[in-house]
Amino acid sequence: MLDSSKSQYPPLPLIQTWIWMMTQSGDSDIQQKGQNNLIASFGSLAKANEYLVNHNQD
Repeated sequence: MLDSSKSQYPPLPLIQTWIWMMTQSGDSDIQQKGQNNLIASFGSLAKANEYLVNHNQD
């Protein structure tokens, strides 16, 4: 099963929503929540970014 590694992460639209929350929202609580969700899912913002870079190359 080649796609098993992808199933451990949330769906791409949800990840994109969290990024929007973190970067575009004017509310600091929403920004923090987006960042916390990404870190909780990936372990770090760097790993979330790496996932997105690799995923967008498909």
